[in-house]
Amino acid sequence: MWSKILEYCREKYKKVKILDRFLLKQIILTFLMGVFIFTTIIFASDTFITLIKQISQFGIPFKIALIMILLNLPAVIVLSIPMGVLLSTVMVLNKLSLSSEITVMRSCGIGLNRIAKPIFIFSIFMALLTFAINENVAPIMRKTSKDLALWSLSQKNIPDGKENFVFKELGSGSYLRRLFYVGKSTGNTLYNVTVLDNSKEETLQVLQAREGKTSPKGWVFDKGAIYTIDKNGQVLNTTLFDTSTVQFGFDMTKAMDEDIASEMNFVKLSKYLGKKDISDEDKRALTVQLYDKLALPIATIVFVLIGVPLAITPPRVRYNRGFLFTILIIFAFYVLRALSISMGEAGTIPPALAAWVPDATLAFLGSILYYRKVYTIS
Repeated sequence: MWSKILEYCREKYKKVKILDRFLLKQIILTFLMGVFIFTTIIFASDTFITLIKQISQFGIPFKIALIMILLNLPAVIVLSIPMGVLLSTVMVLNKLSLSSEITVMRSCGIGLNRIAKPIFIFSIFMALLTFAINENVAPIMRKTSKDLALWSLSQKNIPDGKENFVFKELGSGSYLRRLFYVGKSTGNTLYNVTVLDNSKEETLQVLQAREGKTSPKGWVFDKGAIYTIDKNGQVLNTTLFDTSTVQFGFDMTKAMDEDIASEMNFVKLSKYLGKKDISDEDKRALTVQLYDKLALPIATIVFVLIGVPLAITPPRVRYNRGFLFTILIIFAFYVLRALSISMGEAGTIPPALAAWVPDATLAFLGSILYYRKVYTIS
């Protein structure tokens, strides 16, 4: 008798293992497809626009800008993982429901809780992976991307190793804005520099300096003079300087200081918020980003909680609603997330609440739907 019971338990265990493998195989394949699709969409809609902006506005070479975009790939994947988990959950379970496989499983005594168990385990693993990428990979890549931008800007318009050459900076319509004469260029530093600045309509500025180089704040010149000449050729003003920084129309420091929260993990950002020289506005925004570093990975599990009951299609429905449900849930979640984060940064609601409102809202709705589906599905 005991041998038969043991054999029955072994067979039951093998069937359970087979069920887990069956579900996880389909979930993982659909998940990978979803991550690829959503990553591509984010890249196409936002990242390449940034690429064009960096090339046109800051004069960053195409190859450098492309590398910078690729360095932001981990941050995009962090956003795509919760979407991919939701897509795989809804699509796979909806397909099984339409083919009556869910009904067959339930008739064999396998409840919805047991069917969803490997999916929840998978979502927990993905949440931990999302947190790990967002903590250890994405900040480093973002920082490297910024450093690469600063390095690229510091190389702008500096042909190394040449003597007695001229280069120009054109405005719209091939308008000559500035003309640079350089006596010698060595180690990305210009020597014996003369700049004719024609960017202002009424006056012409002539800058002469012993040395010059670029930086994120603009051109830095050492030991020189600036002459302001009117359109009649009269010298209006003469300024001598030891060191002078001239922006000449570009300044990347403000752009480089934006979104510094993405360059720090949770611990570093927490320590940064302890500084006293941060304004209240910046502190609110950074605090929201701090809590969002925890809330975003948890959204992976929340998506499964609301995705499982929505994926179980009534028998009378004969078409796959999985993709439609996925799009609607993602749209609602990220609209709510953008709204709550904006309200948190503006001080309308507390920063912690702003980060957790989307997760809490979907978790509440998902819990109700999941409870009803588990105990009322026929």
